[in-house]
Amino acid sequence: MSILVSIALLIVGVYAILGLTLYFMQPSFLYRPVREVEYDPGDLDLAFERVALPTQDGLKLAAWYVPAAGARYTILFCHGNSGNISHRLDTIHLWNELGFNILVFDYRGYGQSQGQPSEEGTYRDARAAWDWLVRDKHVQPERIIIHGRSLGGAIAANLAAQVEPAGLIVESTFTSYEDLGKEFYPYLPVHWFASFKYRTIDAVRRAACPVLVVHSRNDELVPFEFGRRLFEAADEPKQFVEIDGRHNDGFLFSAETYRRALLDWVGSLDQAAARRARPGG
Repeated sequence: MSILVSIALLIVGVYAILGLTLYFMQPSFLYRPVREVEYDPGDLDLAFERVALPTQDGLKLAAWYVPAAGARYTILFCHGNSGNISHRLDTIHLWNELGFNILVFDYRGYGQSQGQPSEEGTYRDARAAWDWLVRDKHVQPERIIIHGRSLGGAIAANLAAQVEPAGLIVESTFTSYEDLGKEFYPYLPVHWFASFKYRTIDAVRRAACPVLVVHSRNDELVPFEFGRRLFEAADEPKQFVEIDGRHNDGFLFSAETYRRALLDWVGSLDQAAARRARPGG
């Protein structure tokens, strides 16, 4: 009997140590910033503006604004949890080729941005990017599309729920931090240990704008089901686009499908705006 008790206590001890380790290591698991900025849009022969975005709590964030001739919309892009803006040149080039301005910024603690990352901090950082576009670039809110990929989708959705953009794109994103934790650690009481929320699904419900959800059935990090649940939570008008490829390269692997989906969806925004502009529309 004493042996069984000892084994039980050992299991409980190991379980507790594992849980506490995961709890305290969460920030390093979630945020994977890289400080060195290796490339910039100039390496793609793109004209761009270096921007220092001021946050509400006194930090300066590094950002690039890349214009496109005759652009109808400006993309505010929120990147994922790893690297920095120099690792998003594929996305910058894509939107520029499609004829859209794009503002891409680094969260606090990423690249050349000041501070240390936190959930509330990333929300403030996205708001700083929005405020700069509206206040300093004089871009009308109805001409801004907020696009977030992976963790950036949660941040983009939170911003879209607070402002009135032309539309929101949520790509390869989880429904909530807790839901994602349960996928990785089904044997742990994640609800007790989770120190972040990032409840994308709640923000998507509150977003009063057209929503495009993009997800790959082959996503090995964020289950395809999460994308479907986000789509179901969004109000009309909304659209779901399934792509192929892994979590980090689906938009490249499915390049033609992806590009066409973006153009078609933006076209639907134009059509809706035209209907509203008609007398009695």
